[in-house]
Amino acid sequence: MNQELQMARRIAELVAQHGGQAFFVGGYVRDSLLGRNTTDMDMEVHGIAPACLEHILDTLGQRIEIGKSFGIYNLKGYNLDIAMPRREKAWGMGHRDFSVEVDPFIGTKSAAMRRDFTINALMQDILSGQIIDHFGGLEDLSSGVIRHVNDTSFPEDPLRVLRAAQFAARFGFSVAQETVALCRRMQLAFLPGERIAGELKKAITKSECPSIFFEILRKMQQLDIWFPEVKSLIDVPQNPVYHAEGDVWNHTMMVLDQAALLRKNAENPYWFMLAALTHDFGKAICTEEKNGVLHSYDHEQKGIPLAEAFLRRFTRETRLIGYVKNMVLLHMKPNTLAHANSAVKATNRLFDQSVDPEGLICLALADDRGRITSQPAPSTEPFLRERLVIFREYMSRPYVGGRDLLEAGLSPGAELSEILDYAHKLRLAGVEKQSALRQCLSYAQTLAGK
Repeated sequence: MNQELQMARRIAELVAQHGGQAFFVGGYVRDSLLGRNTTDMDMEVHGIAPACLEHILDTLGQRIEIGKSFGIYNLKGYNLDIAMPRREKAWGMGHRDFSVEVDPFIGTKSAAMRRDFTINALMQDILSGQIIDHFGGLEDLSSGVIRHVNDTSFPEDPLRVLRAAQFAARFGFSVAQETVALCRRMQLAFLPGERIAGELKKAITKSECPSIFFEILRKMQQLDIWFPEVKSLIDVPQNPVYHAEGDVWNHTMMVLDQAALLRKNAENPYWFMLAALTHDFGKAICTEEKNGVLHSYDHEQKGIPLAEAFLRRFTRETRLIGYVKNMVLLHMKPNTLAHANSAVKATNRLFDQSVDPEGLICLALADDRGRITSQPAPSTEPFLRERLVIFREYMSRPYVGGRDLLEAGLSPGAELSEILDYAHKLRLAGVEKQSALRQCLSYAQTLAGK
């Protein structure tokens, strides 16, 4: 951020020459005080007219208007948002249902009052370094508290409910009781799914304990609209021998936090965390007691439509949905095969079915570690990682493909596809290519005889 910092100071100097004042605002100030790295830098310019600021920016580079009616600008080549103070008034229930009026002369307190939380309402004079704190943000930052700034303006943006929970998860903070109480009364139904997904993604990919996000939403009584499948896990019982942690909610929260330790190994950390969240949705509809013992037979299969319904509230991305469904379906198998010391052929088939074999192993590990059991078993990780190495080595060997079969005299058609499937099974079994080709041709003769 060094070039952005230098540019911000240069802008602040020119603003001061015209009688104005420039401040760092929002997350940049918060993260700087917390000692956290940030990739976004926001500044706010007070005391000069918009035309004056535009002239200053034009002297420094190519000005970009991110939203002129909102008083927000940028300079080409810089990750630096330059805004003017503004007044906002909600006219509807949606996240974007606001009328905005740019007012460079409203003062720092009025400008900061429109922000969501006290820790985000902090301002820092760019030239002097002085922190401007009108609402006790420094104390809340020190105490680890998420607290809303204003009782009137805060409820105008219902996305702030999710933001409160998301910040609590990312920073390991608590949410002030008065903020929780206010969030309980806010209506989330009119928010667009992509905005919910944005906050969810930050919560489960940027926090060490993503469970905090859902625990806070539960406390706020805000799971019903967007997270009903997660809420349905509350009070769903589990066999205490294998799940002494309690209900499926507790297990899922523990799995989420374990998955956060492993997500960097997955093909896509966000998709992987969604799989961890949804992996046991099926238990809510298939848990039953038989002969005094709790079972959740086929919960992985029955959870797939629940996981898909959940995801489709936020996204239409088919690859994401396919990834999660595949992981939910297979999440029990790695540990089952490991405990049974299954043959290489079985683990090869499993990894071949998986869209992300490394991620599947991590999900299985998180599932096992995210519980309390009176019958602990040795870790399945060494077995699974050894078998993954074998699978990848098998997949790197020469194998029989369509061209090989055509060159051997077979004709295109439905039977060729069946023979290719057979060739793939031989590949998974580790059969050497020439031997596999002979077996495929023999299999072709058998099919022709039929």
